[in-house]
Amino acid sequence: MKADRMNKTEIMEALKGNLVVSCQALPGEPLHSSFIMGRLAYAAYLGGAKGIRANSVEDIEEIKRNVNLPLIGIIKKVYGDCPVFITPTMKEIDALVEEGVEIIALDATDRLRPDGETIKEAFPKIREKYPHQLFMADCSTFSEAETAEALGFDFLGTTLSGYTDYTKERKLPDVSLMEEIVNKLHTPLIAEGGISTPEELRDVMSSGAFCAVVGSAITRPLEITKRFMEAVKK
Repeated sequence: MKADRMNKTEIMEALKGNLVVSCQALPGEPLHSSFIMGRLAYAAYLGGAKGIRANSVEDIEEIKRNVNLPLIGIIKKVYGDCPVFITPTMKEIDALVEEGVEIIALDATDRLRPDGETIKEAFPKIREKYPHQLFMADCSTFSEAETAEALGFDFLGTTLSGYTDYTKERKLPDVSLMEEIVNKLHTPLIAEGGISTPEELRDVMSSGAFCAVVGSAITRPLEITKRFMEAVKK
């Protein structure tokens, strides 16, 4: 088990120019199991991954037993019909801080959060409560990333491009958005979303991203199998 949290310098050195693997499985998916997520994280570590993105305190605890890598932690929680479900309230932030993840990622889109607040209203309260915690903004547009930088997020992410109503037509990975963020803003970009092949990852890193997250293409065999089956059917 990881004994101590890494400091910011160590985290930056570990992640810069490298691959983060997202190890997640939701209820109802075949691999939904904290034990399995821990083994997936270990496999990613053996393959050379320098960080892990994970969902839920239970999965994070198990992953910590298997690898000593910086963690981007989230808690997916649905509140009613609210579309914001990636670390949507202070309750989830509190739980992740208590667990001791290096970076906490949360939805930083313009959409209203479950408590009716915007990210502009919510994040200053989060930062005031946890001034030394590193936070990643999961965005879907350049303007959202620009707002997140102004609010003081430590990392910007393209995680939600293609997953909001107003970006669903975007081609993924959204390299153009990544390039715009890198060229116009100053906060490190964690490129994420729809990176399906090593070639796409190479293109993403060429955009100037600080590091990149790959999930489904590595850790979701159901989705990987479907892609191969599409080729068979053709």
